[in-house]
Parts: sequence; C-alpha cells; structure tokens
Amino acid sequence: MLEPFRAIVDGEEPPPPGARAPSEEELTRALQVLLKSQCIYAGTPGIGRSYELARHYAPFFQAYFGCLGYRFEVAHRDQMVCLRVPLDGIRHDAQGERLRKDETLVLLSLRLAYEEGLRAHQVTTEGVVECTTDDIAESIRTATRSDPPDEQRLIDILRLFARKGALRLGERDKVEKITPLMVLPGITVLSPDTWMDQVRSWGAARGEEAF
Repeated sequence: MLEPFRAIVDGEEPPPPGARAPSEEELTRALQVLLKSQCIYAGTPGIGRSYELARHYAPFFQAYFGCLGYRFEVAHRDQMVCLRVPLDGIRHDAQGERLRKDETLVLLSLRLAYEEGLRAHQVTTEGVVECTTDDIAESIRTATRSDPPDEQRLIDILRLFARKGALRLGERDKVEKITPLMVLPGITVLSPDTWMDQVRSWGAARGEEAF
C-alpha cells in the first residue's frame, strides 16, 4: 500500500477536479477518519477533505481497507462513503465488538424508524428520516414488552451510533424531555439485513417479539 499512497501524495494519480493532490497528512487523516467513523458524508463536520479524497481515490481506499477485511463503498446518491464489516469470521477490531442488549435494541429501533420513514416517503433529499428519542423508546417498549433504557443511557447509546455516522442528534427539548433525531443512510451499514435477520432469529429463540 505504500507505493499507491505515495503516488497519490506525489500527484502521480490525478487529483480531484479543480483541487490539488492531498498531502501525506490529509490522506492519512482520511483513512483514520473513515476507520473511526465507518460512515462519513459530504457534510460531516470536522473531517477536512476526507470525504472528497475517499470518493475520488476509491480504488486505493478499496484496496487499503480490503487488506483489513472491510468493504469500502461509495454511495453517490447519499453523498456517503462507508466501510461494511463482514459478519462471518472472528474479528479482532473495534468494529467487530459485540453490542450490549440495550445497544442492539436501540440500533434495531433506529433501523425500523428509517425503514418506516422510507415506506411513508418521509425522507429528505439527503436520505434523512426524522424521529425523536420518544419514538425510539416506544418502539423498544412495544416490540419487547420491556422498559427501554433510561433517558441518559439512551442518549449515550445514540451518541455511540452518531459517531459511526448512523444519525445526528438535535437539541433536547427541556420541557418535553425529548431529543429530535435525524437518522442517516449509514444506519443500513451498521445494521445490514443479514444482521437484522440474525438478531430477529435470536429474539424469536428467546421468545421475544421480533421487530
């Protein structure tokens, strides 16, 4: 990977139209940002040129992350680049860490909210579906017939998935005690169909209602 990396930095690979070739620091940053966040967007704040570089130099990013066992993808419609993590096999990285039960339920609820928004055509041109923390809590309560995480724990879990590019949190309404959520296309990367099926099967085996 050192030779392709150097070719990009030295300008041997054509840079993005109207832009200069990235510096070594910029290209390294783009790799680190994507590895940490898993899903990034054209409008993700604080990432510099990372989205632009990942999209433009897609073959390099595909090869680099392929060596780590990830599948790099560019979703032009959603203005997103992401890393998909294979579900099979033993993993030794942070992306492969097992979720706690409450984290799993929140992730499932976010995916459900996104799917419902798509079916109802309540999605923005950027692929965003809006809901609230109340919606997520009620979804868990209805599907599992159990109490959802308390408000602070729920916010902590949502912030975890926000760092992965699955959603954005709005400002909390102090009167209603709810927080608006913007569920992003990256939710389908963190909770792919095969993973959803596995979790539903696990829930059915335990006698819990599936989402």
